[in-house]
Amino acid sequence: MTTKPNWFDTRIEDALLAHQSPDDEQGYFVYQLDDLKEHLEQLQQQDVIKLWFAVKANPLSKIIQTLDSAGFNFDVASAGELAQVLAQGISPDRVLNTGPAKSKKQLTAFVNLGVKTFVVESLNQLTWLNEVITEQGTVERPTVLLRVQLQWPDGEKNPLGGNSLTPFGLSVQEWQKVQVSDYPNLDICGLHIFQWGNMLSNEKMYSLWGQMVAPLTSLANDIGMELKILDLGGGLGIDYLNEGKQLSWQQIIADLADIKAQSGVEELWLELGRFAVAECGYYVVPVVDRKMNYAQEQLVLAAGINHIIRPAITEQPFPVTLLRSSTAPSQVFDIHGPLCTSMDKLGHLSLPDDVGVDDKLVFGYCGAYGFTESMPFFLCHQLAAEYVFQAGALIEVRPAQPATSYLA
Repeated sequence: MTTKPNWFDTRIEDALLAHQSPDDEQGYFVYQLDDLKEHLEQLQQQDVIKLWFAVKANPLSKIIQTLDSAGFNFDVASAGELAQVLAQGISPDRVLNTGPAKSKKQLTAFVNLGVKTFVVESLNQLTWLNEVITEQGTVERPTVLLRVQLQWPDGEKNPLGGNSLTPFGLSVQEWQKVQVSDYPNLDICGLHIFQWGNMLSNEKMYSLWGQMVAPLTSLANDIGMELKILDLGGGLGIDYLNEGKQLSWQQIIADLADIKAQSGVEELWLELGRFAVAECGYYVVPVVDRKMNYAQEQLVLAAGINHIIRPAITEQPFPVTLLRSSTAPSQVFDIHGPLCTSMDKLGHLSLPDDVGVDDKLVFGYCGAYGFTESMPFFLCHQLAAEYVFQAGALIEVRPAQPATSYLA
């Protein structure tokens, strides 16, 4: 019998095997909330950093509620994300507004809804926020962090840009045009920097964090800022390729304690996305066809990048396993979805050789950047359902929806 991979929580296996629904024949997501709760509790067993959840990773209500119960705060980058967080009964005091496209209209709306903490990414945003607070009159000064974009000599491809020029924040040189005293209605007391996504090396992360301290503290001095808060974003990675690269959370905390001491700040923040929720999520999808093509075994699935687009964006597939048990030897398959584009490929991955039509595959690490990151409308396939698994039960949160639900 084939052993399930270490990313698969076998506590969920029986429920997935038993689940039969014609509405879910084009794939569905499942989030193991008991597992998520355990993971979040481990992350909170430290007093070095304040943890925020990057809602972009997974805005499902049940996910947000679980993070709320674990004491996380919330990083939102749009009006929709803010509405979803507030709908769960979370105070706007616990919301951080990030994102490169904040207009004065949006800043006004966020202030009116009670948000008091902002990352500003341009001189315009800084001016607009100051104007909004001035116009409001009695509103207390919001906490403001300036987002800084640094450059390193050894650039590399990275989901957040790494060393490439991006719209996230400004250079030190541009921020040096600012004097904190010119914005009396804002409490400009922090700096934000986040350029590296899905990092898998403790040593490299510490090296990058360490290189940030000097230019950031120098910038704070240049613009008359008392640097109280340093937000290092996220970027903590998941080993999608099963290469044996695993970050040590204990080492991260030790490294960040050192960075906190070096920078002299009162608070150090991280915004976790995939590192908080990826491991709790699964995507289940049936096999529609199997064929041999130019000596390569191929599987075609009921859904592909219309539900999980990350492999096409990053060239890193989600890991996969056959849901049922099998004693067959492994075979490498090209795995494709149903879309009429060669982009719709989910990986070149190993599965038991007896996998066939109507078998169900389970992809792992789909708790982050799954449902809401994808392209569900192309070819008018249905929207995937979302379930949670909690206390031994599989519970539907969002039913599958046919194309008729969104086509005009």
